[in-house]
Amino acid sequence: MSKIEERLKELGLELPIAGTSVGNYLGCKRSGDLLFAAGRVSSLAGEVGTAITEAQAKIAARDTVLMILAIIKNEIKDIDELKAVVKMQGFVRSAPGFTKQPAVIDGASDLLIEIFGEDGRHARTATGINELPFGASVQLDIIFQLK
Repeated sequence: MSKIEERLKELGLELPIAGTSVGNYLGCKRSGDLLFAAGRVSSLAGEVGTAITEAQAKIAARDTVLMILAIIKNEIKDIDELKAVVKMQGFVRSAPGFTKQPAVIDGASDLLIEIFGEDGRHARTATGINELPFGASVQLDIIFQLK
């Protein structure tokens, strides 16, 4: 078991089964010492601020990180090659007037910091939008630094 998976186990979490791409793109792509993880939507569908609460969306953001890590593990095989988190973009399907996108995306950021410690701190964007693929409530893409 990888160190990252051991850390997740300590947190009471585990990697899900990696999903497959739903289009003509890669789950992640390496460029030098950077690994760009493709955008991934949450399994939780609905508009945050109406059908979905802020708390539910925050958990969905956390769970989306787990799915991204599972995809990376599936594609690069050794997930412990991840050294640090560089940047994350988070998109929240938001009801009119909902402005707590940063709090929702904290669900993802908090988990990355719990996994990687200080190396999990990252630059970030948290944006509210009116639609996401498949009606998802959250979408993330993450750039990692490799060892």
